[in-house]
Amino acid sequence: MSFYLLQETIQPCASEDLLDRTGRQYVAVLTSTEWAQERERFDMGIELEPNAGDIHNTKAEVNFDSLTGTFQLPDRDDITGHDYRFAFALDEKGIVFIDDTGKVEEMIGIIRRTKRWREPSLERFLYDFLEQIVDRDLSIMERYESELDRIEDTILETEGQGDLMRVNEIRSDIRELLVHYEQIIDMTQELEENENGFFKEENLRYIHLFMNLMARRHDTAIALRDHTIQVRDLYNAQLEVRQNRIMTLLTVVTTIFMPLTLIAGWYGMNFRYMPELEWRAGYPIVIVLSIVIVIFCLILFKKKKWM
Repeated sequence: MSFYLLQETIQPCASEDLLDRTGRQYVAVLTSTEWAQERERFDMGIELEPNAGDIHNTKAEVNFDSLTGTFQLPDRDDITGHDYRFAFALDEKGIVFIDDTGKVEEMIGIIRRTKRWREPSLERFLYDFLEQIVDRDLSIMERYESELDRIEDTILETEGQGDLMRVNEIRSDIRELLVHYEQIIDMTQELEENENGFFKEENLRYIHLFMNLMARRHDTAIALRDHTIQVRDLYNAQLEVRQNRIMTLLTVVTTIFMPLTLIAGWYGMNFRYMPELEWRAGYPIVIVLSIVIVIFCLILFKKKKWM
């Protein structure tokens, strides 16, 4: 259980200070068990109880005199695998996080070390908190972009021998991020509506700034997803080129040997009165004729650029 007051920086405080503050807004972090025991002291008109143990997405819901919601954050080191899930409840007095993962404390610790505010407010804290969620995403997507460029170069240089499995992994990660971004955008729009008037009008600009940031991240993710599709299309195109070359080679070989097969079949009939069977020069003539046919076919195919 941790309590903070929003001052020039986030200042730790005792639980008693939350009740004895002069208009200063607070941040509280509790586990599910602690929330069940302490929820009454925060005096929030909650109709939809936030449940940190049953979270499936990121969302916000308006209550009569509070705003509740949940976060489901993909772990940026394992985007399609592990995720962090916690809930929150807020009103004009402050925000309470219900978190059993320790992720919220980690994020608040980063904000304490890196942020100082001229005008502390819940809206500014929310902006910095939400920004922490997507802080690493741009560098992650830049790394994915570089990986895709390298895979694309490899496909072009080796005629289709690229790491398509890695492309699929990146595409899955980006798809996961896009779903995550869309949920955050929906939640942020709910905050921006300010239906209960918890946020000051002049401070709503922080929510709007974060909306713009998420729109840029979302556009970047879409562009990267399109890049993965282009790389897959390039891989398939190069694969088709290789297959076409193999088919062309097989066709050329088959075409060259067709007249030779005809000659072999013709004189393999061994009819009794075939005059060529009695010629002494018949065998060498057939050899020379076969060589001439092969050379003629090769020259013709080269001239027609079929080889």
